[in-house]
Amino acid sequence: MPHVLLIEDDASVRDGMELVLRRHGYDIDTAATGEEALALLDRPSGGKVELVVLDLMLPGLNGFEVCRLIRARTTTLPIIMLTARGDDHDIVTGLEVGADDYVVKPVTATVLEARIRAALRRAEPSGQAQRTDLDCAGLVIDRAGLTVTKNGTPIPLPPTELRLLLELSASPGRVFSREQLLESVWDHTFLGDSRLVDAAVGRLRAKIEDIPAKPRFIQTVRGFGYRFGPL
Repeated sequence: MPHVLLIEDDASVRDGMELVLRRHGYDIDTAATGEEALALLDRPSGGKVELVVLDLMLPGLNGFEVCRLIRARTTTLPIIMLTARGDDHDIVTGLEVGADDYVVKPVTATVLEARIRAALRRAEPSGQAQRTDLDCAGLVIDRAGLTVTKNGTPIPLPPTELRLLLELSASPGRVFSREQLLESVWDHTFLGDSRLVDAAVGRLRAKIEDIPAKPRFIQTVRGFGYRFGPL
């Protein structure tokens, strides 16, 4: 039974989401504020949380701040951000601070549950083991061990960024469209948009590139998408 932490200050929305998710078989903890949520995560039982659903508009610490603090604690916990506004700036900021996905409220139970299932699948070990070790100019991707190092230094990656790197590096030189990456990495078709891909690429470049603005490994092919640089 997946364990989800739902952070939402509106009691009626929180209770409704909790009821629906419990009916779908999820074990739910709830918090009305960011401070309360962080305290729950810091408890010994907090390590059992497998996914966070995080509202952007919270009293006290807002969703951006809470997301940053969660990411400082762990890179592996999937975070889905809820926003009542479809404002591009808010969405991009949320993705840049570490959210794996976002949903604009009001959201149907079917859409939210689908996003949660997709995020949990991304957090599972990948089956992409056709190439075991890939060493590209000091960037070593161990596909079987699901680890990444650069010049011998481990680079911890959240599940979404790791799956994105695995997908791109499985076929060096191949150009992937944003739509292809949404489907293969996020398991989204009509449910997603290209900002998810662009934000994840930006975060990944910041960790693996010497000069993120002049990437060697993950290259932009204008008008098409992205490719992993030729070896």
